[in-house]
Amino acid sequence: KDELLEKNGHVLGLNNINLDMKRNELQVVMGLSGSGKSTLIRHINRLIEPTAGEMIIDGDNVLAMDQKSLRELRRHKISMVFQRFALLPHRSVIDNVGYGLQIQNVGKKEIKERSERWIERVGLAGYEDYYPAKLSGGMQQRVGLARALTTDAEILLMDEAFSALDPLIRTEMQDILLDLQEEIQKTIVFITHDLDEALRIGDTIAILKDGMIIQNDDPQNILMQPADEYVADFMKDINRARVLRVRAIMEPIDPEADGPEMHGSTTLEQALQIFAEHSTDHAVIVNKRKEKVGKLTIEDLIRGMKRPTLQEIRDANDQQVA
Repeated sequence: KDELLEKNGHVLGLNNINLDMKRNELQVVMGLSGSGKSTLIRHINRLIEPTAGEMIIDGDNVLAMDQKSLRELRRHKISMVFQRFALLPHRSVIDNVGYGLQIQNVGKKEIKERSERWIERVGLAGYEDYYPAKLSGGMQQRVGLARALTTDAEILLMDEAFSALDPLIRTEMQDILLDLQEEIQKTIVFITHDLDEALRIGDTIAILKDGMIIQNDDPQNILMQPADEYVADFMKDINRARVLRVRAIMEPIDPEADGPEMHGSTTLEQALQIFAEHSTDHAVIVNKRKEKVGKLTIEDLIRGMKRPTLQEIRDANDQQVA
């Protein structure tokens, strides 16, 4: 990036991005300021034109679309939520929420019904006739989220959507998003610079540095097996006991395994509490169907809480290359 700027006077936005995003999952893209994360999300709906490459959605190359096809993609298939809300100040809450349907030429009755439904789902019932200036930042962001969901687009792009909110309101919005995602199962691309937020909501996390993807992985794998020292440095202040799940450290099940049962999504901190309550040093891990899928010991918990050293990271990466 620095070399390109020095030699050619150009700023590198993104470099060699190869990213497959799974349908109906929440893909987080995170990195420091200037890493290219917001540039990346704007390529998905072609708000930014790439120098080279392809952007494939359901088999169609977005970069090959003419203006009419691109407008249809933006109107019907992709919705976007912005950091600064981007609400229309002269429109009421219900008119803001229904705006995407209006430009699709949906009938007024249907616009009203769908808008009211999503206003209620984000917890703003009773505020339909208020204007943005009368709402708090958190309430305005709920309006933005409702507007994006009302169009029933398959893909939801969220660019630093909660970054301008106070910590408590931010956590509340994360809860709302996770609850809604469990119900609606959209494909969500979520941009953030906050690691705690990424670990809390992401099914998969892509970490960017200088316009390149350093690691794209399950949050648990990123914590357990950081790709390099840069990723490890990102993770150093994370409380592993509160973030890591026992499924990431459990051992294979065997017929003689016994002890209290816990779900694979149990955190290490919660597992320690269960061990203490049952006065035991071993447990059985089960899935949602209550099937035994692994076993866990107190030694596993202790190893899981230990951060890998830089030398351990180097050795692991050397083994992968070999």
